Amino acid sequence: MSASLVTAPSGLQYEISFGSQRAVVTEVGATLRSYTVDDVDVLDGFDVGELSSAGRGQILAPWPNRLEDGRYTRYGKEGRAPLDEPERRNAIHGLVRWLAWSVRGRDDSQVTLGCVLHPQPAYPWRLDLQIAYLLDARGLTVTAAATNRSEGPAPFGIGFHPYVTIGASLDEASLTVPARHHLATDERGLPTTEEAVEGTPFDFVTRRRIGAIAMDTCFTDLVRDDDGLVRASVEGPGGRSASVWAGRGFDYLMVYTGDTLEPALRRRRGIAIEPMTCPANAFRSGLGVLRLQPDRPWTGTWGIERDDRA
Repeated sequence: MSASLVTAPSGLQYEISFGSQRAVVTEVGATLRSYTVDDVDVLDGFDVGELSSAGRGQILAPWPNRLEDGRYTRYGKEGRAPLDEPERRNAIHGLVRWLAWSVRGRDDSQVTLGCVLHPQPAYPWRLDLQIAYLLDARGLTVTAAATNRSEGPAPFGIGFHPYVTIGASLDEASLTVPARHHLATDERGLPTTEEAVEGTPFDFVTRRRIGAIAMDTCFTDLVRDDDGLVRASVEGPGGRSASVWAGRGFDYLMVYTGDTLEPALRRRRGIAIEPMTCPANAFRSGLGVLRLQPDRPWTGTWGIERDDRA
């Protein structure tokens, strides 16, 4: 476990371990920079000398994904967020992924970081966020907690952005996404309609090869296992596989095949499987938005399991 390399763009680096598993979480954004098992990458993360690119490992709060024109009105207050996806006139991925987070607890196998998002034009409420990363025999478990410290209700959504890698091009990989519907989008990446996946290129309810399909696609109407978890998994041609699971409250999974990443050599090296509590543009549409009452914490859990069959 270390807290060093203060010159890194992502600030202090917090390493946790359990058996052959290692993960590194950064001070900036409480970002999951890397996760390995037996020194093999489970995530297509980023190096200590780099910035997180394309959302790699980042926490997306107090809203995930895109927000039309960066403007919304909720509970009598108006939010105006900077357009950090200017080519589409959207705000994207919330407000906390570049903030410094402080350690609230740690030991060899876990670290907990927190930050307070103070009222501002983009989000006129005070929000306390805490994220705990834990390694154990199950794999990696991430527990999020959000508490509204304002006088009235606050809107809230959260998402996470890990890129899972299986050491091969996605063209050769197989994918399972247990979801009955996906959200069609317009040219700005904003949801328009909810459509059934059955019989379409987005039908991954049963494991099948990804092939050349490109996705930046939000899935919903999720099918959960008997333990209440939804599991989306990717498997390489040699049997190397990993699953992203999410507990109740995460009712959406965003899947991104990385076809537009820069530089081009990063494309389709990993697949982003993103647990989200609400879809894109939720602060405008109201779909899936959590109404946080003052001082009543919300919690949610997701994680990653690796299951090599080779």
